[in-house]
Amino acid sequence: MELIKEHRWDEIFEIYPFKAQDRLTYLRRLVHETAKDCPEITYLHETLKWNEPSFVTNCGSTLRMDWKAKAPHQYAIYFQCTSKLVSTFKLVFGNIFNFEGNRAIIFDLDQSIPQKELMACIRACLTYHKVKNLPTLGI
Repeated sequence: MELIKEHRWDEIFEIYPFKAQDRLTYLRRLVHETAKDCPEITYLHETLKWNEPSFVTNCGSTLRMDWKAKAPHQYAIYFQCTSKLVSTFKLVFGNIFNFEGNRAIIFDLDQSIPQKELMACIRACLTYHKVKNLPTLGI
């Protein structure tokens, strides 16, 4: 898998408070690990969408993540709201995650993340165009 990284990606991370940087770096690592385990992914492009760190693959939907000053104790991972991603995550994982509509999973900066379940969500997003017709997106 080829990793393509825009130079401004790291600049955005430097703007975040330290704790948010740490948590978003952890999410980034999970995205990288998940992508490496998906043979159908030939590239992972780290880019900026709406000035937020984002990931794009050859066969998936855009995945974004961000921390916002208006909710300083939280950070989030965002999915395309018109996809079946978040509605499927709600169905499969129920109350494991805190969801924001059909667009995001919200985390508290101090909470531990259910890694296995989150990586399943990340995988579904990064391979969305391959799994969108499978029951529960193959999760």
